[in-house]
Amino acid sequence: MNLCDEKTIRELLGRHGFHFSKSMGQNFLIDPQIPADIAAASGADETCGVLEIGPGIGPLTAELAQRAGKVAAVELDLSLLPVLSETMSPYPNVEIVPGDVMKLDLTALAEEKFQNLTPLVCANLPYNITTPVLTRLIEAPCFASFTVLIQREVAQRLAFPPGSRDSGSFSLFLQYYMETELLFQVPREKFLPAPKVTSAVLRCVRRPRPAVAVNDEAFFFRCVRGAFLLRRKTLANSLSAALPDFSKECIQEAIRRCGLPADIRGERLTLENFAELSAILAELAL
Repeated sequence: MNLCDEKTIRELLGRHGFHFSKSMGQNFLIDPQIPADIAAASGADETCGVLEIGPGIGPLTAELAQRAGKVAAVELDLSLLPVLSETMSPYPNVEIVPGDVMKLDLTALAEEKFQNLTPLVCANLPYNITTPVLTRLIEAPCFASFTVLIQREVAQRLAFPPGSRDSGSFSLFLQYYMETELLFQVPREKFLPAPKVTSAVLRCVRRPRPAVAVNDEAFFFRCVRGAFLLRRKTLANSLSAALPDFSKECIQEAIRRCGLPADIRGERLTLENFAELSAILAELAL
């Protein structure tokens, strides 16, 4: 069964009485080369267990099943379960896990499903939950990498190096833990129904250690988030609003000691800059 053929998809869904849900961000791929390329980019092989999020009718799942030792596909929409039961029947190494990825213990899930396998993630993520899902994946240290199809503009922003104008606090959070690479774009006409935007594949590989050394991660990320609190304001003004326990003069002194311009904005700072800035602020607070 060609799971990317539009006629086949419509017949399959009609047979099971399935209707697309806008709230779940359901857009199914209709070009078989795309799921093949995504699965290949994931680097999955027989030594890997792959967590897929939102398999839909299973075109990416099928490609992963032909490469990985096991695939566990988490599907929230219960109306897709009978569809997946049919489409995944040729693949004994695929297990469909009904549930909400935002509520599951992903580390426990990987330990249960991928014994003696290297856990990876590969998924076509709904646009409306991209950031919270990526956050959960970053915070589950068992996953060596994740390869995800997401909105192009988001993928570009997450792949920009820290210190570029379009970087943000989440970009820095991601790149603190992961090495990121924008792989390729997927036009909107490659989906059914077609979304309003172009998509892209982002690959993230977990670093053996964080990108920079910090003494207090919680405070480091308070500074990172605070730097983008008032995006159009200077770093000093934004941090003053975000860190009320520090005087503006203290923050200005820390910026000066970092060798940064007084009027610099948060998006211009690198991870190294934030590591130094947070360390100086912690020192000044003593």
